[in-house]
Amino acid sequence: MVRRLAVLLAAAVILSGCTEQRLFAVRAVAAGVPSLAPFFEEDGSLGTDETKLRPEQAHSGLQQGNTPGLYGGTQKPKVCDVDRLKDFLTDPRNRQKAREWARIVGITPDRIEGYIDDLTPVLLRHDTLVKNHDYKRGKAVAFDALLEAGIAVLVNDQGLPAVKCSCGNPLQSFDKDPEKISVKFEDGNKKWDGYEKSDVVTVKPSPQPLEQIALIDVDNPDQGINRPVGSTGANDEPFDATEQHAVPRVAGMTFDQASQRLSELGLAAAYSDGLPPGDAAVTGSDPGPGTELRFGEAVTLSVADDGEEPGTPPKSDPSNGPTTDGPTTDGPTTSGPTTDGPTSSGPTTDDPDTDGPTSSEPTTDDPDTDGPTSSEPTTDRPTIGEPTSIEPTTAVPTTPTTSSTPPTVEPTSAEPTSAEPTSAEPTRSEPVTSEPASSAPVSSSAPASGESAVVPA
Repeated sequence: MVRRLAVLLAAAVILSGCTEQRLFAVRAVAAGVPSLAPFFEEDGSLGTDETKLRPEQAHSGLQQGNTPGLYGGTQKPKVCDVDRLKDFLTDPRNRQKAREWARIVGITPDRIEGYIDDLTPVLLRHDTLVKNHDYKRGKAVAFDALLEAGIAVLVNDQGLPAVKCSCGNPLQSFDKDPEKISVKFEDGNKKWDGYEKSDVVTVKPSPQPLEQIALIDVDNPDQGINRPVGSTGANDEPFDATEQHAVPRVAGMTFDQASQRLSELGLAAAYSDGLPPGDAAVTGSDPGPGTELRFGEAVTLSVADDGEEPGTPPKSDPSNGPTTDGPTTDGPTTSGPTTDGPTSSGPTTDDPDTDGPTSSEPTTDDPDTDGPTSSEPTTDRPTIGEPTSIEPTTAVPTTPTTSSTPPTVEPTSAEPTSAEPTSAEPTRSEPVTSEPASSAPVSSSAPASGESAVVPA
């Protein structure tokens, strides 16, 4: 027994050691520090970093390439000398480097010039995870890297870092779990001021190709810069980054559609548990529609859980508040059936008796009206809005009402006597006249189906 316990204990120690070893080593790359094995000698002629730019606090560890303010810009010339990079990689003396460079990028060497022409120079505003590449013994050698904020990079039309400007090294997306990294500060890359592991960012592709990139001017954070993709700054258009933008209604959109809409308004899309699939149905936002935010501020999107109706907003979501919740919060009619109100717009769900007064409506008309009319709850809704003129046509006989009233739905607590057939006296029609007080909220939800109210969001 002792021997078994010893073996189990040893196994546990080994397994725990293996768990610790699963962390991915990431090499820190500080702004302004030359690489030991770059593609291009880092002598400052190809590009320069902003060494005094502190990392911004990240609103999300995963950010899409179209996020407004993800990157910074400057009016200083030659942060990235694109022409010099092209000349270097097309020089016959650097043919082998060009082959390896093109292989990493995923193009043929003859397409290098066109590829670089489509890239855009920016400055990182966050410590950013990438897959970097050294050039050793005629080969490109990949390594995971954490680039410090302030490093100048070229990004592609999906907003992904593609080239480190100062050395010409090709970059790719970080493809490991950012929660399981171990950052190594070595080879002159000392831990920089403002470094926080919790603020490290991984960039994912923009849902759609970008035509321009919305930057923050690192020399004047109250000013923004719209930089056309593929330009180097000559066509920049400045704008006021302090201007407020109202959060739009996004419920019912897909995550990609919602993030694109926010991006167009200068707002960032965030999600609490990482980026969901692009086609995930958005159910709401925090803050809700109409909230004024300045450029680059984040809006956290909620998405439907598995099995949830795509257009169904969460109860706490203000993005659909007035349209879907109206019937449940207003008017006595929904006070009875509040159990179904929020989910299926109240009265529209089955029994007319859930509307309280409709159970007394039969007393005003045809007791002969066939039970089938009880299956027309949707017609009862308008009758509540106009009790005097329509209720007789949709009146449900007291007998069918009592028979159609499922014991589980009984909102008869609002109409205690409605369960009694004898209460079909005209005296019971008086509650109907009291109901018009709730006709306003009902008419406000007149789309009859709560779902139609969600779609416009």
